[in-house]
Amino acid sequence: MTQSAFSLSYSDNGVAWLKIDVPNEKMNTLQAEFSTQIGAVFEELAQRSDVKGMVVYSGKPDNFVAGADINMLAACETAEQAQELAQTGQQLFSQLEQLPFHVVAAIHGPCLGGGLELALACHTRVCSDDDKTRLGLPEVQLGLLPGSGGTQRLPRLIGVANALDMILSGKQLRAKKAKKLGVVDQMVPESILLNVAEKLALSSKPHRKSSMQNWALGGNPLGRSVVFDQAAKKAHEKTRGNYPAVDAILEVVKYGLQNGIEKGLEQEAKVFGELVLSPESAALRSIFFATTAMKKETGSGAEPNTIKRIAVLGGGLMGGGISHVSAVKAGYPVKIKDISNDGILNALSYNYKILEKQRKRKIISKAQLQKHMLSLSGGIDFTGFDKADVVVEAVFEDLSLKHQMVKDVEANAKSTTIFATNTSSLPIHQIAQAAERPENVVGLHYFSPVEKMPLVEVIPHQGTETGSRTSEETIATVVALAKKQGKTPIVVGDKAGFYVNRILAPYMNEAARVLLSGEPIEHIDEALLNFGFPVGPITLLDEVGVDIGAKISPILLAELGERFEAPDVFGLLLKDNRKGRKSGKGFYRYDTKKKEVDKSVYQLLGIEPKVKESEVEIAVRCSLMMLNEAARCLDEGVIRSARDGDIGAIFGIGFPPFLGGPFRYMDHIGITRIVDMLNEYSDKYGDRFKPCERLLAMSKEEQTFY
Repeated sequence: MTQSAFSLSYSDNGVAWLKIDVPNEKMNTLQAEFSTQIGAVFEELAQRSDVKGMVVYSGKPDNFVAGADINMLAACETAEQAQELAQTGQQLFSQLEQLPFHVVAAIHGPCLGGGLELALACHTRVCSDDDKTRLGLPEVQLGLLPGSGGTQRLPRLIGVANALDMILSGKQLRAKKAKKLGVVDQMVPESILLNVAEKLALSSKPHRKSSMQNWALGGNPLGRSVVFDQAAKKAHEKTRGNYPAVDAILEVVKYGLQNGIEKGLEQEAKVFGELVLSPESAALRSIFFATTAMKKETGSGAEPNTIKRIAVLGGGLMGGGISHVSAVKAGYPVKIKDISNDGILNALSYNYKILEKQRKRKIISKAQLQKHMLSLSGGIDFTGFDKADVVVEAVFEDLSLKHQMVKDVEANAKSTTIFATNTSSLPIHQIAQAAERPENVVGLHYFSPVEKMPLVEVIPHQGTETGSRTSEETIATVVALAKKQGKTPIVVGDKAGFYVNRILAPYMNEAARVLLSGEPIEHIDEALLNFGFPVGPITLLDEVGVDIGAKISPILLAELGERFEAPDVFGLLLKDNRKGRKSGKGFYRYDTKKKEVDKSVYQLLGIEPKVKESEVEIAVRCSLMMLNEAARCLDEGVIRSARDGDIGAIFGIGFPPFLGGPFRYMDHIGITRIVDMLNEYSDKYGDRFKPCERLLAMSKEEQTFY
């Protein structure tokens, strides 16, 4: 007989203790088969007349319930089946809510999704003040809405405006914020959590004045419509209509408000079922499964070596960001080396500004800020490098300088120290040519700003003529480091541009060609924003820096051929000192409050802006170049799998998540259709659009990537 995840015990004072402890799992997640187990709990409680109150708590040391197991959604073949899953959850939580005695949820650690919906069905919630404690309804991030009462109970508890903010964003609240909003009634140290919950369970049930009546402008019809209009406007600015779950959440919350909780729950389950079957949710769930699987992978056949200390070469923007994630996220002591004290001060100041912002927002305390700053040190020589297990190099993109760095580190560090180079364009095997121990050299390509961008490309080299390749231990060690830094690492081949910049370059070049054909800058950006990218390509060029684009372009052209030839935009802009945001002028103006195109750039480029192509045409034209190059990268072994390619594109350049990544998107459209479109655009715009061999072969064999 299967061991139940739910067990009851009783105290002499009349308190029942309902423990949630999913067997053989690190985290508690709610699963479909639990309905009979919870049913048995209710049956047992019905037999007893001596229960005065109940505490619901977790048997795991550091989590309450991390949500429902989304694997069960994959088994749903129809919307009705998914609707039934939601209805089952709703019925069980309604039974919990209707128990005649006071039910208290004692929350420590993550309490998310179905876990929070369970807690909302309890009469009172008390949580620990521990930093591990997080409360939220993240279903929207999977293209879903909370399906077990969350859309109905949360607005009634904390008001519609606050509830919509939580449900539409999927944000996770720390304990203090949850208490402030009223999601939890009390916040206490973990050591007394169960004692406090027990006392509450013995008190009478709370009579809550429904904040549904009081939310926003007195709860009158005008006030209500303002709240929904503002929430919809804010959400659509971000989603641009690409995420059906957003409209569904607004609709279901509103419906429940107008028709009562019973009807609201019916609608919630129905719409939940429909969303489970949507292609957007399928794509977003695939990202979740991919990243979950990647957390367990080492990136190589070896186990990682132990890391105790990190050193960073270079105190610039990248060096400051890398030192931050190494010290603050990963928790290592970090030594920063730069050629000048100004560089060290710059990196320390970079870290302090980030931490001070968090302190002001009360995310960290002053003591935590000081602790993090004390883990960072700096100097202009190599003192302390003999203790570093990994040295991350973030100096200028100059091969001779990087060669010098390899020699200096090998002269001053241990024989086992890994030299990880953060380069966006130089081949790793060329950098390793200067190394005595090339097996310790690896590429570790971060994206800017380092503390925000989730991806890292790990680039092993295949060896030089005289030296060995990157060792499996080195690969595993930097993959483990990247994960500790809060990153998702993908292992990619040592070819020009690696993966992310290689698929980004043709996309950006095509956007530049569209611009030179006379399309207005904001029209191009808007087209790709509506397609689902987080920023438009012209804005991205301004943000990254025109000079960076100009530097990478010739390398890609020399290594990969004429399809990487960039239109003559970079040269003209750099002659006019237009590097983008960093120089205060680029395609956009940086001296105005509102985002505004710098119209003088049209004269510089010799064009008269006029809308000729539709947004859809521009979006397809630019994205096709990216899709074709992604397929080439898979064919050449630059990426190890379609999955890695999808995650790399989504996390590295913001490829629209609701499309699931370039490979899932091509599967969705159909490989033959993609080939036809590339041929059509090749006839129209030139050979750079010719479909690659991999796509032609797949079309012929009617294959898919997944």
